[in-house]
Amino acid sequence: MSGAVEFGRLQDVMVRQAWTHEALSFTPWLAENLDRLGEALGVKLEHVESEVAVTRFAADILARNVTDGTNVLIENQLEVSDHGHLGQILTYLAGLDAHTVVWVAPEFRDAHLSAIRWLNQHTGAEFAFFAVKLRVVRIGASPLAPLFDVLERPNDWEKRLQETLRQSSERSPVGDRRHAFWSAYCSQIPIEAARGKPNAAFYRWAPVGDTGLFLSRFLADRYVGLCIRGPRGTPAAEVAEQLTSVSETLATRLGVSFDAGADYLFIKTIPGSYIEPAERDRLIAWLATETERYAAALIDILGETH
Repeated sequence: MSGAVEFGRLQDVMVRQAWTHEALSFTPWLAENLDRLGEALGVKLEHVESEVAVTRFAADILARNVTDGTNVLIENQLEVSDHGHLGQILTYLAGLDAHTVVWVAPEFRDAHLSAIRWLNQHTGAEFAFFAVKLRVVRIGASPLAPLFDVLERPNDWEKRLQETLRQSSERSPVGDRRHAFWSAYCSQIPIEAARGKPNAAFYRWAPVGDTGLFLSRFLADRYVGLCIRGPRGTPAAEVAEQLTSVSETLATRLGVSFDAGADYLFIKTIPGSYIEPAERDRLIAWLATETERYAAALIDILGETH
């Protein structure tokens, strides 16, 4: 039949034909092409940093979910998934305060797919874990083309995406005021902008070196403040137990008291209204100074005891 369309056949090729080295070629390429991975996941990703130090390891890529400002950890391989990368992912999850974890590999063992599935079923709704198969294909002599096939994701992922989009478009007046304050905070404090885009939450978290602890800066009607927290989901009592041996030294250094039974540990506040423009710069300066003071004290004191 004349005029018939001629079709080629899609062929898979070895991923190392496209990238010869994981750290030197694939990770840099992926960091510059997060839009391709984001399309597969259904989210828009923004690169934050590559080879991010966490304890004695280095996470491949730290990205940001542009819609809600949360951290996205991306761990990639050019070989079959292995136990080492699974363990590193769990380490990075706490150290980078990541909400979403994306594991990319050309092939996954059944045990690792089961582990990702288990994490999605047994962690809070704020977390999401993905196993993404990396493929490289071509038709005939065409250029190589990367494909990302999502093998594991949260069961309600599509519902979560729709809810996030709805919330971002229907922010409340209170949310607008919080967003305005955190926007000004990130604008005035450059290091804060690197920790994530401002959102409408009443708090912002900041990781404290490799201590596994975080600082939660928060906004209330008549004051702002900060306190020490563990990774998301960690009971305050567990963090208090970790800090008990250095509590007196830490309390003296920070100028606050320590209550092992409190929900908010080493809490410090300052009176002021974050919604008042005339108050904003003073409160921002105080939060930035105290964040630096708390982080330095924790790193110094815990470093001396470990």
